[in-house]
Amino acid sequence: MADNKPKRRNALGRGLGALLDDAPASPQEEKLPTEVKPVNSINEIDLLDIEANPFQPRTQFDEEALAELAESIRVQGIIQPITVRRLSERKFQLISGERRYHASKLAGLLRVPAYVRTANDQQMLEMALIENIQRENLNAIEIALSYQRLLSECKLRQEDLGDRVGKKRSTVTNYLRLLKLPPDLQAGIRDGKISMGHARALVNIENIEVQLDIYKRILKEDLSVRKVEELVKKYKEDPEDKKESIANPPLSHELKQVQEKLSSHFGSRIILQNDKNNKGAIRIPYLSHEDLNRILEILNI
Repeated sequence: MADNKPKRRNALGRGLGALLDDAPASPQEEKLPTEVKPVNSINEIDLLDIEANPFQPRTQFDEEALAELAESIRVQGIIQPITVRRLSERKFQLISGERRYHASKLAGLLRVPAYVRTANDQQMLEMALIENIQRENLNAIEIALSYQRLLSECKLRQEDLGDRVGKKRSTVTNYLRLLKLPPDLQAGIRDGKISMGHARALVNIENIEVQLDIYKRILKEDLSVRKVEELVKKYKEDPEDKKESIANPPLSHELKQVQEKLSSHFGSRIILQNDKNNKGAIRIPYLSHEDLNRILEILNI
């Protein structure tokens, strides 16, 4: 006799829906109270019985956009139900629909329509990440941190991660490399001060001091990604010679003449630094203690 039971499909790489559809039912789900329908159906659930998703990769929400969504919910109601998993007889945890969940609270709703699904912690993390990437436009650092959590907490291999989130392996690698940048630069990416393109160029430099110098120039001079790529290329060609020129804008003709006169006076290469506000510094490098004493004599110190 032929087996008419539907065969389970491999959920790898097919996104949120596949992960939800393939989740096995637990014994608790089969004993739902009469007022809560079976798994994969829509229920009206008290907002107070729903807790936030601890695996939510998004850490910031646009308050203005959230208020607009709350007003829409007041007028139209919730068009698309949220998705939750059942923790106990009267307790649920959000899987997806974080913005609708918070906006419903703002709108003063007491109950919301929700799909009740089954998911373990790994599936929760994967689904939260996939839904946000597909619908929310996470910033690059939030995406990178979420990828890192999938690797470390869900024990996924990097070659499998791309399939899970529907991205090329090289794309995943580029995001993960952002986590090597110093905290100031990561904050700049998160806050939209620099783009993913700027960050991808800066991550090619290992010297944190130079990374921060270029980052400051990006903010001061509104440098394009192409310009930053040029600065990085110059530094990598000759790190010692190019470090000063990267950290500071080119000197004017008059300041170059001043620098040359100072170098001639001290008998060594003097470095004149000057920013857009005409603030700067004069650096007098020395090669040895004897060279330092020579410079001090010139300065009459």
